Amino acid sequence: MIRLTWRQFRAPALAGLAGLALLAAYLVHLGRAVRHDQDIYLSRCRAGGDCARALAQFLGDYQNTLLYAAGLLALVPALLGMFWGAPLVARELEAGTHRLVWNQSVTRTRWFAVKLLVVGAAAAAFAGLASLLLTWAASPVDRLAGDRFSTIVFGARNIAPIGYAAFAFTLGTVVGLLVRRTLPAMALTALVFTVVQFVMPNVVRPHLMPPVTVSRPMTAEAINDARALGSLTGTPVVKGLSVPDAWVSDVSELRTADGRPLATDRFDHCFLDPPGTGATGTFGDAAVCLGRLDLHVRLSYQPNRRYWAFQWLESGIYLSLSGLLAGFGHWRIRRRVT
Repeated sequence: MIRLTWRQFRAPALAGLAGLALLAAYLVHLGRAVRHDQDIYLSRCRAGGDCARALAQFLGDYQNTLLYAAGLLALVPALLGMFWGAPLVARELEAGTHRLVWNQSVTRTRWFAVKLLVVGAAAAAFAGLASLLLTWAASPVDRLAGDRFSTIVFGARNIAPIGYAAFAFTLGTVVGLLVRRTLPAMALTALVFTVVQFVMPNVVRPHLMPPVTVSRPMTAEAINDARALGSLTGTPVVKGLSVPDAWVSDVSELRTADGRPLATDRFDHCFLDPPGTGATGTFGDAAVCLGRLDLHVRLSYQPNRRYWAFQWLESGIYLSLSGLLAGFGHWRIRRRVT
């Protein structure tokens, strides 16, 4: 059965190996370029130059490139689920070739389990190798940037992509088992996996471990350090607050000294028509006006030292979901598929 599975899987496997080889060549080239340029920028520091400026230039040279590479790697699990998982069973059910195997000595559950394990292991290995290469290439930039928890970066480093690939592949296989048509199964796999990948970082991940919560005074200087002020709905919020070596997972609305939310009309007055003071900074007079109101926010964050705990927890969730899907597929093919 393993030999039969391999013979059926040869063409997708060889295509995957070719793609992995191209990706590996690019990432090795990129990693060597990153390290070469890092040495150049560090030599400027040792020569008495402006280290902060040199390192900022180094980050600027590579952050966007690595962000695109991480986005590309984020597509890998979805593609594995669509092109390796969805057709695995759906194509056989669609063509009726499963009957030939089931009429031999191979049971349907063994047929399903071998297919799932052999091709699933290949999918996990593919994603793991791609993640290993990108993690190595990006490590000098990641150490300086300190944004390991950002949505795209977190999902493209270390062990998380292995869990994503295992889940996407198993999802595609079970969807194909249910739908019994290859193209609809591919489309549905992509849709469901995309929804799960949106929900995990935005809804689940912030609550995997209890965050550290602090109160931060919103002085004029603190407001000017924010990335944005206000929202489309007019809610009195500040966005883009940061904590050194941490991932900020939640920031409350602006609150007054007694803990109540700032009234919208007072926020609008400072934001839209602040008294002229000639202040500079990102928000200028608006920051000065709000800073005089003795405001604060409740800020929740996850320290970077918890990074590996989050990697293991999230990977464990995806692997557990994969196991549940595999168990459901085993039950379904034994009881319902004819």
